[in-house]
Amino acid sequence: MANQMKVTDEIRINILNALLKIHSVQPNIRQIKKHTGYHKATIKSSLEFLKKEGVLQGYGPKVSFRKLGYNLEVLSFTQADLSEQKTFEKYMEIIGKDPHVYWVSSVVGNGNWNFLTRQVYRDIETFHAENQKRYRSMPGFFDLVKDTQSFFSVEPIFKNTSRTKTIIELIKSGGGSNEA
Repeated sequence: MANQMKVTDEIRINILNALLKIHSVQPNIRQIKKHTGYHKATIKSSLEFLKKEGVLQGYGPKVSFRKLGYNLEVLSFTQADLSEQKTFEKYMEIIGKDPHVYWVSSVVGNGNWNFLTRQVYRDIETFHAENQKRYRSMPGFFDLVKDTQSFFSVEPIFKNTSRTKTIIELIKSGGGSNEA
């Protein structure tokens, strides 16, 4: 009897991972032609131009992490004492190896937050346990991290639009710049 496929079995995960590699997913020129009416040469040259200009950074799958059992998206704002350079470097090294973290960036705005992390976890308990194990036990953690606020994104989701679609709509409506 053949094995039952599961969304998290090794074959499906390896295929999803391969879709993230550069040039593994290419645009379907025929589909774009069908939607736009443009000649395929126009489409190909436009795609090459957008790649060259750095607008198109790649193609890949859009995966529902919730369908794979990761029901909690966490956004954490952190106030760090960046004068603690060695501790900050160690902290960033740990973050770089943390499979839960998919985004880290500097932030500017109200308050004293200086960076944002985005993460996914199965649940709140796992989030707290992993943070205790990975970060809070790190020597110098409390000298570096002065404050953290975490926000948990859970169901229901009221709007879920891609960033690319948002930018396209802004440009089309005049709400964004047409020139870089």
